[in-house]
Amino acid sequence: MSDKISVTLPDGGVREYPVGTTSAQVARDLGPGLYRDALAAKVDGELVDLNAPLPSHSEVEILTFASEEGRRVYRHSTSHILAQAVKHLYPQAKFAIGPAIENGFYYDFEVPENFTPQDLEQIEKEMLKIIQADYPFLREEVGRKEALEYFARLGEQYKVELIEDLPPDTTVTLYRQGDFVDLCAGPHLPSTGKVKAIKLTSVAGAYWRGDERRKMLQRIYGTSFPRQKELDDYLSMLEEAAARDHRKLGRELDLFSIHDEGPGFPFFHAKGMILRNELESFWREVHTQWGYQEIKTPIILRQDLWERSGHWDHYQENMYFTEIDEENYAIKPMNCPGGILVYKNKPHSYRELPLRMAELGLVHRHELSGVLHGLMRVRSFTQDDAHIYMLPEQIKGEIIGVIELTDYLYRIFGFDYHIELSTKPEKAIGSDETWEMATQALREALEEKGLEYRVNEGDGAFYGPKIDFHLQDCLGRTWQCGTIQLDFQMPALFELEYTGADGEKHRPIMIHRTCLGSIERFIGILIEHYAGAFPSWLAPVQVEVLPITDRHLSYSRQLAEKLRAVGVRVEVDDRNEKVGYKIREAQMAKIPYMLIIGDRELKEGTVSVRGRSEGDMGAMSFSRFQERIRTEIAEKAFN
Repeated sequence: MSDKISVTLPDGGVREYPVGTTSAQVARDLGPGLYRDALAAKVDGELVDLNAPLPSHSEVEILTFASEEGRRVYRHSTSHILAQAVKHLYPQAKFAIGPAIENGFYYDFEVPENFTPQDLEQIEKEMLKIIQADYPFLREEVGRKEALEYFARLGEQYKVELIEDLPPDTTVTLYRQGDFVDLCAGPHLPSTGKVKAIKLTSVAGAYWRGDERRKMLQRIYGTSFPRQKELDDYLSMLEEAAARDHRKLGRELDLFSIHDEGPGFPFFHAKGMILRNELESFWREVHTQWGYQEIKTPIILRQDLWERSGHWDHYQENMYFTEIDEENYAIKPMNCPGGILVYKNKPHSYRELPLRMAELGLVHRHELSGVLHGLMRVRSFTQDDAHIYMLPEQIKGEIIGVIELTDYLYRIFGFDYHIELSTKPEKAIGSDETWEMATQALREALEEKGLEYRVNEGDGAFYGPKIDFHLQDCLGRTWQCGTIQLDFQMPALFELEYTGADGEKHRPIMIHRTCLGSIERFIGILIEHYAGAFPSWLAPVQVEVLPITDRHLSYSRQLAEKLRAVGVRVEVDDRNEKVGYKIREAQMAKIPYMLIIGDRELKEGTVSVRGRSEGDMGAMSFSRFQERIRTEIAEKAFN
């Protein structure tokens, strides 16, 4: 038996080490900087602790905070430090789960009284003591029965429930740091002292296992970084995000509201409808140019349609139902089955394909009340859907066309984005062969366009793989909006046909795609991206005319009428207030342009222009300003 093991590194290099070598020792060998920054390791594709001995032949990657996986290990370990601090301060607390999430972590607790902001400060101080103590994270493996007995003895019913869900012969992994032991698969940092900068950011209620019928727990959110400056920068971003919160701006700008009488069902106000109508008009204009036909399908359709489409088996828990004439119906959660019925309404020839049908379709999905969030997570929304029916040889070209259309739309709004390719999920319909064909077609289209993408294994739709577009806003946050799903399954389930050049019947291939995603959610993203200061073409009010006194009112109204006549949305502030107050009000309303009308403007037939971001732009002729605003709107320019 050899006393050496071989380690293959990410660059392809191979090194030999003594049996029993750990990833931490490999990191030390590769350099003091990497050893200092090492958090965990990936060995043969599996995440492991740095101090775990390596197998005889393995591929090893050292993880640092620069990688997403490294950050998750770092923050998951911080959640255990949070739990230990809560145990010290609140011995009666019961512990649920504490995963890493994007940009941070949380931990759920059952406590007699809800946590307060002052409690979070004390918990944070206790966490810093645990970090300073530098307890090692020690991994232990025990049998399921032993783990059950251990946590039952402690009265930790949530841990007991999690263990009871495991198969009888499962080996259970525990992690110990100092006086605290938690149920966890790991991996973790070498010790608590590896964490440097922490912040508990908020506390909220959360149902155990997301089930409204279960107990409401207290969820503490936090984040952590290896350097204080990184934490400070992140907290500054959170402050800016709070100032841009679309729910806050939606109220202040009178765009939309959500009421207790309809949780998750947004109400759009007059100004919000202007914004929405502009967005939808632009969507229609672009889709007409790109060869789409617009259709509209009903929101309620009979149950057997959803059984045939597969939604009944794969999506039923997210659907709403009703009964009509003693028959069962479902309110549509997706537009595709209705669109398919439009395709099936008449025979088609290969000469018609590709056939692109677009729909601004209202859908309803049951979301738990705890996850509802303004316009970002709702129960009723309009999806900018489209379905493309095509010949097999048209697949790549149509995918590329959708990529180019999506790119065009995002650039109009000033968004960068990244792309993910999602593959076959565990619950799926169709053969492995058709899934592989569909996945390969998506991959080839991305590569022909020269686009970088990540592979998101197992996250495809139940009927096909997909390309997802993740927008990046001005704060660096990402939002999944557009998607392209290639589907060989629905055409077969619904027996779709076209007559080929050979006169025979053939099955079309289908693309499901959305560019903006949910219109409601996209509006929420736009509100936050622009902080409510929309480009002129989207702004509900594009120009505010501000007469200084009543004697300037008639001229102000004449100018407003001229602007309305050429399609500009304009208001006149005729209140008996000082002009400085009117300017501040218009600035708070984030109106792109203010025209201030006083004696000089009245005498010379000019306007004094003030831009939302430019400030005082001086006097100019009305015709010059009118041309400026019309050009800005027509070109959909940024202010």
